[in-house]
Amino acid sequence: MTARLRKWLLTSPPAEWAISQLRELLIGALRQGPVPRHIAFVMDGNRRFARDRRIESIEGHHLGFEALAKILEVCYKAGVTHVTIYAFSIENFKRSKYEVDALMDMAKVKLNQMCQHGDLLDRYGACIRVLGQRELIKPDVLKAVDKAVEMTSRNGNAVLNICFPYTSRDEITTAVRRTVDEWSQPLPERTGASPFKEDRITQNIRKQNKGTGNETEGTYLSPPKSMLSPSSSTTSLSSNGDSLPDSRSSLSSSTTLHQSSSPPFFTADLKDPLSIPSPPPTTPTLQQQPQQQQQQPPQPTYHPSPEAITTSTLTSHMFTADNPPLDLLVRTSSVHRLSDFMLWQCHQNTEIAFLDVLWPEFDLWTFLPVLWEWQWRQKKMRSENEDGKGRVQGRERSDSRIRADRKKTVKRLVGEALD
Repeated sequence: MTARLRKWLLTSPPAEWAISQLRELLIGALRQGPVPRHIAFVMDGNRRFARDRRIESIEGHHLGFEALAKILEVCYKAGVTHVTIYAFSIENFKRSKYEVDALMDMAKVKLNQMCQHGDLLDRYGACIRVLGQRELIKPDVLKAVDKAVEMTSRNGNAVLNICFPYTSRDEITTAVRRTVDEWSQPLPERTGASPFKEDRITQNIRKQNKGTGNETEGTYLSPPKSMLSPSSSTTSLSSNGDSLPDSRSSLSSSTTLHQSSSPPFFTADLKDPLSIPSPPPTTPTLQQQPQQQQQQPPQPTYHPSPEAITTSTLTSHMFTADNPPLDLLVRTSSVHRLSDFMLWQCHQNTEIAFLDVLWPEFDLWTFLPVLWEWQWRQKKMRSENEDGKGRVQGRERSDSRIRADRKKTVKRLVGEALD
């Protein structure tokens, strides 16, 4: 009797008006402080809620969608610009066919309802984006997805990201694949330095020489002494003469660099240490000249440097590339894990809240404490940063005073000594 009376009082028009005014007042007070720009939700607990109430699982998912509509209104009223929800995981395809088909049908129905009665999204200027593998979605559901995205594409004040079907590892793999495809495309011309750093090439060659024991004998520009042939050593000795031209030393270096390849094109008299090798005639014949004119050297191709790939490069290829950093991640049903959701987007300042409530029961009164705690942590972090900057500035001022006092003392002592 008491529960029925309480329910009747709460659902009466005066009580509903008072609760609505209180809700607006609390959301307005929330906007006075810092508000997260990007919030993600793991909507967990729909099946458990249905099991506890002894209703069908699909009914639990329907109730979860109603809870989502209420939370979206709270987020957009508070000033949140991006909301990401974990609607369907790729791992959910491992469930029974009946439940998977029911979830797909429910998604189609709800997306059609958003298109027909999309007053909530239009009121706050929110557009729908579906993140995930489109090829895994049924054709009729994919048609509803494209329709919802198209009808809300003109809204630009807020974003609703629906991860369907999605896993974070699949997103990261897709981003890496896109980066490799982009970096594999040749550039029209060489715009910068070498694709690989010269110091890295030097280190690799030195490691190879160290492995073969030739590191102390020579580098990749000067080969070991054991590889010098008699002809090269002879010409190298002959280059020490003052009366010989500089071309002899250049010939000796040429024969030295070609020791590991085919026999040299130059021949020298080993008996005469001053003999200069003479190259064979290089003038092409009449038959060779047209062939040489027709054969043009291939144009060199240049690729982007792999040294330029950074975390920002991978972030630009993620599904959430143009979204702000993730500020808050909320998961219901008292499960303390991320379940392969937004692994890349979670950074060092992302707050993660695990709530001991099922998603259909998640409402404003459960969400407000999470937002208040986030605001308190942000204010504390800012105050600590300001205190740290103040301490650094104070230390710099004290150091400058000490240096000024030292200069004055030195000047005074020098003046007294000169007097």
